[in-house]
Amino acid sequence: MDERMERISKAAEYVQSRLGGRRPVVGIVLGSGLGKLADRIEDSTAIPYKDIPGFPVSTAIGHKGNFISGRLGGKDVIAMQGRFHYYEGYPMDLVTLPIRVMRVLGIQYLFVSNAAGGVNFDFKVGDLMIIRDHINLLPNPLVGRNLDEFGPRFPDMTRPYDPKLIAMAESLAAECGIEVRKGVYLAGTGPSYETPSEYRYFRMIGADAVGMSTIPEVITARHSSIPVFGMSVITNEAHDDYAEDYENNGDDVVAAADAAADRMTLLFTRMIERVSVL
Repeated sequence: MDERMERISKAAEYVQSRLGGRRPVVGIVLGSGLGKLADRIEDSTAIPYKDIPGFPVSTAIGHKGNFISGRLGGKDVIAMQGRFHYYEGYPMDLVTLPIRVMRVLGIQYLFVSNAAGGVNFDFKVGDLMIIRDHINLLPNPLVGRNLDEFGPRFPDMTRPYDPKLIAMAESLAAECGIEVRKGVYLAGTGPSYETPSEYRYFRMIGADAVGMSTIPEVITARHSSIPVFGMSVITNEAHDDYAEDYENNGDDVVAAADAAADRMTLLFTRMIERVSVL
């Protein structure tokens, strides 16, 4: 057996043993400072990553490092309270391992979130941005031998973020009085924040927000034809016209994400209430 498949199978078997017979419909990935959504999951079970065979441990600021299983929006869900990043030194097969595991567990949808810098001059700190497309500057997680058990060698990425889920989110946001933006998310390797010239370049090539995650997970989910919904919380201005004393700060990013998490949680919950069980 491919060693990657063996790792996926062992991890999924362990997590399944902790779910009490639940079969999650929705997988959720919670980014920096956004872990409080996990506190809204009812009848929850926490599964620390450190207990799962073959799993890495999240070292990023604002990432607790647990799977949280339970009920949200009337459906069984499994949420990642913290993710893994390429900048932590993990190879892409470990960065995306949780998505493969959730696929084996039976998820039918993937909801992803992140803290991001607002490259678009119209965006302000605290805005919620629905991701409509992305630009990937990270290594592609599908490089290497294809895992035929999960999907084709050359998966289509014409619509990486599901149009029906995007339309649902816009409709529900209007109903709930939540202002949302919509735009293109760009991911780089990190861990350094980008230079003003890089921010200018990202804006010129069509990015509205920039971060260091999410896209590998989305590509992995789409490899298995899982519909994806993505949202960025704009936590800092990613501009090229800063004041002389401006400085990007990781703690400030987490604090800004935390302040917006309640609105994101409400929107995710309402969406999960409405998604169909296939």
